[in-house]
Amino acid sequence: MTTVLDQIGGETALRALVEHFYDLVESMPEGRQIVSLHLQNHGLAHTRVEQFDFLSGFMGGRQYYMEKHRHMNVRDIHAHVPIRLEDAENWLTLMDRALDDLGHEGSHIDRLRATLRRVAMILVNDGKVAGE
Repeated sequence: MTTVLDQIGGETALRALVEHFYDLVESMPEGRQIVSLHLQNHGLAHTRVEQFDFLSGFMGGRQYYMEKHRHMNVRDIHAHVPIRLEDAENWLTLMDRALDDLGHEGSHIDRLRATLRRVAMILVNDGKVAGE
C-alpha cells in the first residue's frame, strides 16, 4: 500500500518539508507567536526533530515518535501549550506555504491539508493549558 509519505517522496522529502516549514515559522510574521510558544518549552531545534518523527508515522511511515514516546496523542503532546485559534490558523498557513513552495500538490495533498486542519482545530484551547 502506498502511504502519504511515499506520495510526497519519502523521508527525504518529509525532512525538507519540516525544515522549510520551520524556516518559514522563524522568518514570517505568522510564525512569531509559534516561535514564542516553542521557546517557552524545548525550542525549535527540538521541535524540528519531533515534528519529523511525528509526521513520519502520521503519514504512514516509520513510527519514530511512537518508538520514542510510546504514544501519538496530539492532545497530550500539546497539553502544556496555550493554543489560540489564531495560532492554529498561522501554523496551517505556514504549512500550506511550505507544501506549495516545495511543489506538493494533488489529491493526497488536499487530503493531508484537510487532516492537518482537523488536528490543528482539535488543539485549540483558547490559551488555557491542561491543569490550569
